[in-house]
Amino acid sequence: MSMLLKYVRKQHVFVLGFLIFMGVFMVSFSVKTYAAVNDLGIQAEDTQGPQTVIEEPGSAETSSDLRELNIGNNLNITYQDGEGNLSGTLRILIILTLIGLAPFLLIMLTSFTRILIVLHFTRTALGTQTSPPNQVMIGLTLFLTFFIMSPVITQINETAVQPFEAGTITQEEFVERGMLPLREFMYGQTRVKDVRLFLDIAHLENVEDLDDIPNNVLIPSFIISELRTAFILGFLLYIPFIIIDMVVASTLMSMGMMMLPPTTISMPFKILLFVLADGWNLVIGNLVRTFY
Repeated sequence: MSMLLKYVRKQHVFVLGFLIFMGVFMVSFSVKTYAAVNDLGIQAEDTQGPQTVIEEPGSAETSSDLRELNIGNNLNITYQDGEGNLSGTLRILIILTLIGLAPFLLIMLTSFTRILIVLHFTRTALGTQTSPPNQVMIGLTLFLTFFIMSPVITQINETAVQPFEAGTITQEEFVERGMLPLREFMYGQTRVKDVRLFLDIAHLENVEDLDDIPNNVLIPSFIISELRTAFILGFLLYIPFIIIDMVVASTLMSMGMMMLPPTTISMPFKILLFVLADGWNLVIGNLVRTFY
């Protein structure tokens, strides 16, 4: 036991000596670094520890001045170049943000909403529940939207995107020219009553033409008008299928088959009527013509 205690004491002495040695070494290293900093011309009272940045970052008017600045351990963002345009980094950030918002812009500012709602009403009126599936309906709606919006997209590309990439217009002109075709499209599908509603809510007066209507008024007015038009078209689609349901239900009741669900018998007849009348051609054709 005594030998074990002696061994433990020796180990304690060794550990204590090692810690003292490391403490002295770190203190001497800190003193040398501090002295080196003072040799570079920095006052001792202004220095609280080792520094890696000797001079302040400063500022730059142009991108070429950045090379002359001390920017170590500092975050610098150049928001414009010498010509007053956004820098490439911020342009990439804005583009990525627009890509994230693209689905919402596609749904709210185009014909996507009306087409998808009408197709949903068509499927519900047929009573097929999941046929066609949601993926097919959304894909068809997407391609129909591109077909309807192709003149608008072409106009935006010719009047805004190409001149901006060529450097002939500024960012403000790019936004104005890009929004103008969309505003004309939305205004053509929007009821005056809906525009008046949001103008009254926003307390805006003396509005005589499209240029006087701000985007925060035109966009919600367009969405409400699209919902109203889509529900009207859905109601018109329901009428022939409701007649088939009523005929089948009255026939089953007259035959005393009241326990048999009418939808079980009427759904094949509705599908047959829809196919014989070339329903998809009629629905899609008349739906696309509502935008022209």
